[in-house]
Amino acid sequence: MATCNNCNIPEDLYYWVEKHTWCRREPDGTLVVGVTDVAQHLAKSIISATPKEAGKTVKKGKSAGTVESGKWVGPVTAPVNGTITEVNATLKTQPSLLNSDPYGEGWFIKLKPDNWEADSADLVTGEAGIAAYQKFLDEQGIDCSK
Repeated sequence: MATCNNCNIPEDLYYWVEKHTWCRREPDGTLVVGVTDVAQHLAKSIISATPKEAGKTVKKGKSAGTVESGKWVGPVTAPVNGTITEVNATLKTQPSLLNSDPYGEGWFIKLKPDNWEADSADLVTGEAGIAAYQKFLDEQGIDCSK
């Protein structure tokens, strides 16, 4: 796992850097979607997580649900067009998983993409993802240790 400005950024995920959303392709083609370490750091203590229901369709760039902290309420942005196949029900009773384990137990939704190849063209991964996040964090003056 790479670290950029004290924020954890796993190399094997796809990122929409400006929206602080990540996704991971599963062997069956579905995506696991969540918020980044940067997002949880900026939000601080998350008190509520409300994913849209399984079966709902989402559009790239639109809300797949909301997250609320003591200082912020906002959307978890869908990284691609698709249909929600599963939501992380544990987040209803343990929204703090988004803070403590954003890339593991704190995943937000699972999504069946409509057209992965077309919709994912502007997502970044690997070394390009790390470089893009580093540039963004530097430009915004974000450091996860502060």
